Amino acid sequence: MENSLSRKLEILADAAKYDASCASSGSKGRKGGKEGLGSTTGAGICHSYTPDGRCVSLLKILLTNYCLFDCAYCINRRSSNVARARFTVEEVVTLTTEFYRRNYIEGLFLSSGIIKSPDHTMEQMMLVAKTLRDQGFAGYIHLKSIPEANPWLIEQAGLYADRMSINLELPKSESLKALAPEKNRDTIDRAMGQMHERIAEAKEERRRFSPAGQSTQVIVGADDANDETVLAASDVMYSRYALRRVYYSAFSPIPDASALLAAKPPPLQRENRLYQADWLLRYYGFSVSEIAAGGTGGMLDLEIDPKLAWALKHRMNFPVDVNTGPRELLLRVPGLGVRAVNRIIQTRRYTRLRLSDVVRLSPGIRRAMPFLIAADHSPVRLTDRANLRQQLVPRQMNLFA
Repeated sequence: MENSLSRKLEILADAAKYDASCASSGSKGRKGGKEGLGSTTGAGICHSYTPDGRCVSLLKILLTNYCLFDCAYCINRRSSNVARARFTVEEVVTLTTEFYRRNYIEGLFLSSGIIKSPDHTMEQMMLVAKTLRDQGFAGYIHLKSIPEANPWLIEQAGLYADRMSINLELPKSESLKALAPEKNRDTIDRAMGQMHERIAEAKEERRRFSPAGQSTQVIVGADDANDETVLAASDVMYSRYALRRVYYSAFSPIPDASALLAAKPPPLQRENRLYQADWLLRYYGFSVSEIAAGGTGGMLDLEIDPKLAWALKHRMNFPVDVNTGPRELLLRVPGLGVRAVNRIIQTRRYTRLRLSDVVRLSPGIRRAMPFLIAADHSPVRLTDRANLRQQLVPRQMNLFA
């Protein structure tokens, strides 16, 4: 067990990098004032982004990387041969406040391995948040919840945290049972449900409880789950628990890996495509089956984004007239985002839109041109061309280079 504070920070900050569910969007209304420390609304070692694009810096660490659990996919599993360290509650509080005073951070993301018991670990994490608040810290706090812990402890933590998250880990319950035998999918679902109920009750009663909601993380590529299965699990969590965000983390090979794990890591582009597909689920009215239909065998097309993949396989729905087309179909035009579609609908009330007008409203017009009609533009059956995919792929790939 490492003892020096700087060495602990080195170990436990590095161990925290595997948790992707770190974001600060959705929290508002806390200001430190003259006597307090930090602010959840200030502009801004882990960088997260608010919905309006502001960068927020968070101290992202584990309370400890020692763990009683032996999850096959985790570098910090019980049987892993890694350097171990553990912070005390006071050390985390000191680091957070001192880093804030030096203007390094605007908040804290705290997770942990399981030490002694789930209850003990959750209590220690809750005490970190409580102590910070008692000392006047008003910055952002994101706590990783432990589903096996007593619900009362999780509820107490939610009184001090801005966001709580419970990791789903793997999209298939049978995979979780095989790779993480100490964890149980029903326990995770129940904890998410209880968190959702507490957040909804607090909002209705206008009191504070995890105001930025809850999020989760899904590990991609550790088992044989395809993209359709991953997205289906996300869709259920969004609808059932009103999650603010599902984060996708590509599995990284670890030393002395179990034979049960995938032999090779997934391509990083797969993680990116899942995030794009997740956006289509949440904001564009796509269903999981529609998104999956753009790929093959339940896997998303890695070469092009899922929206373009769907459009190319459903060319009978295009082109769409920007002056008369319904919003739900305009949202399916590649290159047109939600904001651009809203602007198009608002503007066309007063004038017939020409292609130059759409160019001003949307930065993705090059991809959109084969799929839309404007007052002075018609694709002239461009949508039907056999080589349309080849014409669009180079531009698509450049976007993600």
